[in-house]
Amino acid sequence: MFRAYHSLPEMRAPDGTHTHAAYGFANTLIKYVNDFRPTHVAVTSDFSLESFRNAIEPEYKANREEADEDVAAQFDLCAEVTRALGAAFFEQEDYEADDLIATLVQGVVRRGASARIVTVDKDLAQLVREDGRVVLYDLARDRVTDADGVRERFGVDPAQIPDWLGLVGDAVDNLPGVPGIGPVSAAAALRAFGRIEAIPAEPEAWADVPVRGARRIAERIAEHRERALRTRELATVVRHVPGVRTDLRALRYRGPDRAAFEDLCARLGWGRIAERLPSAR
Repeated sequence: MFRAYHSLPEMRAPDGTHTHAAYGFANTLIKYVNDFRPTHVAVTSDFSLESFRNAIEPEYKANREEADEDVAAQFDLCAEVTRALGAAFFEQEDYEADDLIATLVQGVVRRGASARIVTVDKDLAQLVREDGRVVLYDLARDRVTDADGVRERFGVDPAQIPDWLGLVGDAVDNLPGVPGIGPVSAAAALRAFGRIEAIPAEPEAWADVPVRGARRIAERIAEHRERALRTRELATVVRHVPGVRTDLRALRYRGPDRAAFEDLCARLGWGRIAERLPSAR
């Protein structure tokens, strides 16, 4: 949605409502369903800019500004688009879209299904499974990332992504890491010791770790370990959001509600986008 807002020319409905972010979102969802013919589809959204994580760390995402009024108005449009296109839509107060994705993925895998997470968010690499039943998919680059792909990109296993973020930090979410520890050093430390709390402060224990400046790295992690652990906690997605239905029947994709989508297009002045609607399943 935000990518569309910043890349597409301004569009307005007859009543003056900005619609180009929702229009780009609709086109993306239609393209995905047409190209891949998924059996089940779910779309998730943040409920608001704040979540339970702000109670843990008040500065979490404090670097982000409130969405402009013309952007904020399009969140509801995206939810309406999603439902008219026949996909399940989820948002939950106090939780983020990533938590809902994690919960849905956990649920469908438990029921014997596989899941593809359509995202470019590195945080969600922690959900990738070694058995290949959960992968990430970058729609713009047409690129699938499995467990080996996570290791190639980050240098750690998928399960270690929260620890990696704890050491490196994440400027996008205003999460502080350990000063002076970059992606390569963090990956080397985690490959050698597994978890943040297991990383030794004694440089002598780093003798077999293939990284330069082991003494400096050991000292900095020891000094800022509590910060790293708090950042890891914030970067770890919730896999059991209360009240979220993850049964396959609720997520089954049965095709669009053509009448509802055509009415939506007429109201928003979207022209011929309805001609690209996927067929019913």
